[in-house]
Amino acid sequence: ADRAALLADDAAAPAAFPAKLLVLLHDRWRAKPQAELTLLPCELVARNGDALRELVVALARTWQCAPAFVDWLQTQPVWANSLVDRIVSEALEPVGAVAEPYALWAVEAQARLQLPCRHPDIILTDDLARYERLKLFLLNLGHTLLAERWLTTRLPADLTVLQAMHEPTLRNPLEQAWQQEVLPVFDALGQGEEARDYLTGLRERLLNPFLAHRLADIAQNHAPKKARRLQPVVDLARQHVPGLLQPLLQTALARH
Repeated sequence: ADRAALLADDAAAPAAFPAKLLVLLHDRWRAKPQAELTLLPCELVARNGDALRELVVALARTWQCAPAFVDWLQTQPVWANSLVDRIVSEALEPVGAVAEPYALWAVEAQARLQLPCRHPDIILTDDLARYERLKLFLLNLGHTLLAERWLTTRLPADLTVLQAMHEPTLRNPLEQAWQQEVLPVFDALGQGEEARDYLTGLRERLLNPFLAHRLADIAQNHAPKKARRLQPVVDLARQHVPGLLQPLLQTALARH
């Protein structure tokens, strides 16, 4: 297991990513403690920069690192919160992946943050939650509802999103969920027009004939995905649209 001895100059590399990052940052702190540094995690986790900082700081304390280093971790690096919106359907060996043309990288603005480059698909924003809702509650929710149907019915093991979008028994319930159970929530949040525009483009993305995105892959870690992608829409509906019926979302959440 990874341990504090890995901070030594002649130690082997840690196995786990948080430990790898901690060792790297420890070396950076010793060599250039005043240098600017921006960390840009891309995991689909809410407030991913904050979450990564808390994870690394907790590990530093577990390893009983110097208090000055722990303070530096919390104050000197910029831990950016960001969101990547791009469908990646399959891996390419030995390294790489098949990805769609559409791409968006939304990064939450904060003091001292440095972007690695400038690009039309990189957006610096004061409202990251706006982009998270679109991706999470339309794209990711849609994927998870299709995976739910795949898991609960006798469908081919290699069924893809493209094939599902051409199958009315799968496409129609998805459209119903978007239109009747999700978009009213966006309307209540003042984001209805933007959500409908996003959904128009999303349909084209899901119908991309060059993406072989298997529902079996999407269905991995299905229960946590339902909790992350479906439950917040139900919670927001209770808060902003009392009385909104969401039978498709509720049924999926109730099924274990």
